[in-house]
Amino acid sequence: MDWNDVKEEGEERGGDSNDSAFTEMVEANLKTRRTLIHEVRQPKISGSEEDEGSTNENVASISFPGLFLMQLPTSCFIENGKYIVLTTQWGSVSKVITVSTEDGSVSPVNANLVSGESDDNRKENASQGLVCLTDDNEGLILSQVEPNKPAVLGYVTVKDLLESGNSCSAQLLASLSPIAASSHSDVFTEEEKNGDDENMSYEVLTMNPPHGNANIPVQCILLLPSEKKRIGDGKMPLIVVPHGGPHSCTSTAYVPSYRYLCQQGGYAILHVNYRGSSGFGQDGIEALPGSCGTLDVKDVVYATETILKSHSSILNADRVGICGGSHGGYLSGHCTGQYPDLFKVSAMRNPVTNIATMVTATDIMDWCYIETFGIGQYDWTKFRGPTKEELAGMWEASPIAHVENVRAPTLVALGMSDKRVPPSQGLEFYHTLRSKGVKTKLLVYEKDDHAIDI
Repeated sequence: MDWNDVKEEGEERGGDSNDSAFTEMVEANLKTRRTLIHEVRQPKISGSEEDEGSTNENVASISFPGLFLMQLPTSCFIENGKYIVLTTQWGSVSKVITVSTEDGSVSPVNANLVSGESDDNRKENASQGLVCLTDDNEGLILSQVEPNKPAVLGYVTVKDLLESGNSCSAQLLASLSPIAASSHSDVFTEEEKNGDDENMSYEVLTMNPPHGNANIPVQCILLLPSEKKRIGDGKMPLIVVPHGGPHSCTSTAYVPSYRYLCQQGGYAILHVNYRGSSGFGQDGIEALPGSCGTLDVKDVVYATETILKSHSSILNADRVGICGGSHGGYLSGHCTGQYPDLFKVSAMRNPVTNIATMVTATDIMDWCYIETFGIGQYDWTKFRGPTKEELAGMWEASPIAHVENVRAPTLVALGMSDKRVPPSQGLEFYHTLRSKGVKTKLLVYEKDDHAIDI
């Protein structure tokens, strides 16, 4: 057997390239073609009426959302081609799964790589990835991370995996330390240097906002520092972090900068996977194009207000900030402009601030049309400049349309070699805020491009 390709629904219609994929397998005689995995429009939510009576296994409170991956592993067949093993985004969790080549059935791999831990929440919400298969194809090397724990590597035999129904023990191979710079820093304890700070906690929270047409959940990852590290008079400030893309996803991964900001800075951090994020079904992806600047903003605000209410005993609703890069910066600008009483400070990295002035200067002109006006609103066969009506629509969907309301002190960080979101976007917003008397600071990185840092 061999793979023909992995196609992504939406490519021909001008949709985003990180779509819900379906796979086709071609038999060795190159004549028989079978679809193994179809796209999933809406995954079922645990506890919902649709999920009642279902025997399918859920991850991060949702059923299988379809495939969300950039490419297949170079070596991915096990048990003489009976199964494919790969890593996919499943809600807010990166998950290793097996796919039966006989009937296309999907099963998550539940192998806890952290020795001696039996917490079901940890096993479900930890993100895992397939590193590789062993040379004899009899074993899997897996990685596992969590927001408060750096990567560990483990080994699982194919025999144990299949005999246990994908729930098996793993042999721990290595526990990786945090970034090298932190190991020589006096601000870390010995436990923290080894990545063993169990007092920093996280939660994966699933919400169902009342607004919008798509019945797709919004998921958040809330990071909380240990009690002794929390700042404020009993209540911590909250930093909201919407991801970029917008069709990407923040997973339960270990990111040193966010762990440092949480555990050493004493801040609570809220990652928001708003509708449009990958890993939540095809309807989730398609809900956002044509509604950027409204649906994603309302989702971020709803998540923020929900968390502030549910954790009111430890979070300070008067000290809420927001930060993000690219589309996350776009949402930061929107939130401080549309909800100035909620978000009191902002940090933006290479932000989209005015789609109308970006459209003819970016290498993703299609993004400007599709995210503003919807799927199918870009002609891939020819180039043309936008009409005056299109320019007006792009302006209305941009943070610059609400900049007069911004009061939050704002940090703008720009990579001056960025071709994705030209630095003129951030400069335009920076100078506009300065002219209004808003406290603003600009950081310029001459040789950096779009991805300054995470």
